[in-house]
Amino acid sequence: MEPASAASRSRVTTHVLDAALGRPARGVPVRLEDAAGAVLGEAITDADGRAGRLGPDDLPAGAYRLVFDTDAYFAADARASFYPEVVIAFAIANPHEHYHVPVLLSPFAYSTYRGS
Repeated sequence: MEPASAASRSRVTTHVLDAALGRPARGVPVRLEDAAGAVLGEAITDADGRAGRLGPDDLPAGAYRLVFDTDAYFAADARASFYPEVVIAFAIANPHEHYHVPVLLSPFAYSTYRGS
């Protein structure tokens, strides 16, 4: 997996912030899966915590998942964490829209929302 490029952006993007440290979460492996678990794309968050090139440009309406390898991220800093991965299931209703899924992360909690 290569770091995500800010120059290109796919239908689904994410931004991970480390709320415990108050900075972007650089180096989080993330993958996009369809409802059956097939991997559609993979990236590693860049220095700003973003994955702007994640999966195909066109996705049909349906259910998808973003899977964040938080265990690898926290292990890189020798920090203990409760969640080895964060899985966010979401639905694409309009295949022509952009879907941005930010994550606020800490070793013992996370939150998410639909961004813009």
